[in-house]
Amino acid sequence: MIARNLRLLSAGTALLLIELGLLAIAWPLAAGLALSPLPPERRAGVLPLGLFIAFYLVFAYATGLYRREALLETRRSLGRVPIAAGLGALAAAAPAAFLPPPFAAEGSATLFAAALILVSLVGWAARVLMFALIDRGAFRRRILVIGAGERAWELAFLLRREGRAVGMEITFVHHPALGGIDPRLQEDPEARIVTTDDGFVAIACEIDADQVVVAPDERRGMPMEALLACRTGGFPVYEFQRFLEKEIGRVDMKRLDYSWLLYADGFTFTAVDLFLKRALDIAVSTVVLFLTMPILVGAAIAIKLVDGGPILYRQARVTKDGRVFKILKLRTMRQDAERTGAVWAQKGDPRVTPIGRFLRRMRIDELPQLVNILMGDMSFVGPRPERPEFVHDLAEKLPLYNERHLVRAGLTGWAQINYPYGASLDDARSKLSYDLFYVKNFSVLFDVLIIIQTLRVVLWPGGSVR
Repeated sequence: MIARNLRLLSAGTALLLIELGLLAIAWPLAAGLALSPLPPERRAGVLPLGLFIAFYLVFAYATGLYRREALLETRRSLGRVPIAAGLGALAAAAPAAFLPPPFAAEGSATLFAAALILVSLVGWAARVLMFALIDRGAFRRRILVIGAGERAWELAFLLRREGRAVGMEITFVHHPALGGIDPRLQEDPEARIVTTDDGFVAIACEIDADQVVVAPDERRGMPMEALLACRTGGFPVYEFQRFLEKEIGRVDMKRLDYSWLLYADGFTFTAVDLFLKRALDIAVSTVVLFLTMPILVGAAIAIKLVDGGPILYRQARVTKDGRVFKILKLRTMRQDAERTGAVWAQKGDPRVTPIGRFLRRMRIDELPQLVNILMGDMSFVGPRPERPEFVHDLAEKLPLYNERHLVRAGLTGWAQINYPYGASLDDARSKLSYDLFYVKNFSVLFDVLIIIQTLRVVLWPGGSVR
């Protein structure tokens, strides 16, 4: 049971715990190296160091250092550690400068310099240790899949490509009453298929399964008593759609079961949730607008100098309940960009001006939407607002497309931090799968996590056509 709980612990969480342990050791070392040459009355307190470490962890999360792809790519992970440490130092320096004695004193600058070096070293050491543990299979989860047909193969395919676990050992159970075996599974060298006419609990015990997933092609004849034996035997049992949604972080549109969506939890918005979300919108938008005002002024001057045209671009977009509003953006295209009507924006769009290309890449063109948020047309987090012409077309082609309008459109969103580029019907379908996951699992904490992770998209944009 203990081994199973450790395997179910995500690699990102485990890395955070390792890093916290190493930081606890580095904390007094940093303070000692920086402050020992100073007399006691001139030494900075430990609070600035605590602020720095807290901000470092926030920026490590924001830059994706605990995400699956960073855990599997050594160069990307190690390269971003100093960036997170540097951003943490800059963010902590401002409040630390206003701390009164004895919390801040002459040694603060030296303390930050020593901490920056040690925190970077700790970040590298924690990830090197994590890479070694991953190579030894420390976080390989053992999944028992009931079924060996097409649905089971698709489950394995998506888990290997998008699953949050860094490694999985999947055993498929073929039962005569649950359909045939998919040929792709039979040809898969990593797939272990076990045929049984009896129960499943013996197989679960044999492989010490962490989770049991019910994914048959044919549900009639399902041996419910055998599944119940797994549940009462201490093995968590999950329905296919629920397990897949949790693991890949989206509602898979290709394999969507409407009956599951009807009875599953989610799509609920209490008055308290909506109040807190609105309060978060106003607070974050006000702060960001104040901090980025010099950038907005500089961008406005640059746009005016390019062709003398208008600075702002107003365009009809759709938000909550299908209401149409005018979105505000810094103009990044030529003034005659849509003389023939609305068209999808494309990567490398020739209509984009040189300054507009830079503004898009850095997401600066989106900043005027902070005013839309303060006016109540948008939220800071939510599905990106689409044009009415495209909404009508997409709603006819994509099931559940209008359900994304259960909440206000957002400046950033779950789709934006997971699927950065979208300029076609297939892209719209993929982004919809993330938007539905967000609407279904909405919470204010989820909003906060998305806001923090947006920094990764700004620093390393994977596409900026919106």
